Amino acid sequence: MFRRKCLIIHMTFLIFTLFVMNVSVVYLCLSFVDFRIICSFSECIYGCKRPCIYGCALSRTSAVKSQPTKKLKPLHWSKINKPAQGSMWAESQKHGETSRAPEFDISGLENILSASNPNADKAANKPEKISLIEHRRAYNCEIMLSKVKTPLNELMDAVLALDEAEMDLERVDNLIKFCPTKEEMEQIKGFKGDKELLGKCELFFMELMKVPRSEAKLRVFSYKLQFSTQVSDLSTSLNYVYLSVEQVRSSVKLRRVMQTILSLGNALNQGTARGSAVGFRLDSILKLNETRARNNKMTLMHYLCKVLADKLPELLDFSKELSSLEPASKIQLKLLAEEMQNITKGLEKVIHEKKLCKKDGHVSERFLKSLKKFLRSAEASVKCLASQYSGVKCGRFNSLLWRRSC
Repeated sequence: MFRRKCLIIHMTFLIFTLFVMNVSVVYLCLSFVDFRIICSFSECIYGCKRPCIYGCALSRTSAVKSQPTKKLKPLHWSKINKPAQGSMWAESQKHGETSRAPEFDISGLENILSASNPNADKAANKPEKISLIEHRRAYNCEIMLSKVKTPLNELMDAVLALDEAEMDLERVDNLIKFCPTKEEMEQIKGFKGDKELLGKCELFFMELMKVPRSEAKLRVFSYKLQFSTQVSDLSTSLNYVYLSVEQVRSSVKLRRVMQTILSLGNALNQGTARGSAVGFRLDSILKLNETRARNNKMTLMHYLCKVLADKLPELLDFSKELSSLEPASKIQLKLLAEEMQNITKGLEKVIHEKKLCKKDGHVSERFLKSLKKFLRSAEASVKCLASQYSGVKCGRFNSLLWRRSC
């Protein structure tokens, strides 16, 4: 209801102002009769006994309960120092309207229309933060910490518990990037002032320094977070390689196609040093597309397909016996070796950290307990994976996979 009345008043004065601005300047000095008309209009709409502006009587000076203690926002109006005779302002003074103005609660005005921001005043009184770490590194560290919702004093608790629900891989790796160096640790240790005045980066470093070998523990946590995915991916790749080798060795149709290529090659190389071959290296198959007919319209690969279609059509679907070959062809054996080494070396570092934790005392008890639980399954998984890897690399498939000969 109040907002509706305010809106009506606002619209009335807007229309009134527009009307006055569009008539002659003579009419700016409203006669007493005009003033009474406005009073009657106000009585009809608002039930007021005199014209009012948002509940305030027309007054040159407003009565206030006390003097303002804060600077207020100014009202940028056009001030009239001496009202023209016959105007509403002169009539108000004549009839004593100014003496009947209500008192304003100055504290209410200060809360609403204060020129200064109280929060800004508080901020100005705050002591300046002390920075010990290089500005850019501290700035980047604070950006990283802003993305971590866990409070600083609880951050390492989640790490020591190896709590995957609280910390994901990205967060842990970001924490590793901003672990303090030896020099930065010395700077933090050498600070003798009020620690509450230190920046967020410095406070983060202090939390990390409370835990022995905090960076090593974070790296163990990172290894644990990646472990299942890495082992699963490597095992899948090794399985594709294993199956593809089995399929290549056991495919009768592939062997007959390879014999056909050997016969075709010996026919072309008859009477030369390349003839009378008992086999050929696998990369020689690529030469079939490079060897073109005299009219350049056909390659040796085209001719091979024609021979198979005409004389050995049952061999044309030999690829169905090699279903694992395509995914295995995308796997680089060198990367498999590197991945196997990373998993093995990582496990060794985890075991080493477990040994060191036994000397840390109470601070590493939860970490040690969680680590032992992880290692029970991790060691068995790595042992199984290493056996699978050895079977692919050094087993009976060695000549086919690693020498690439046939």
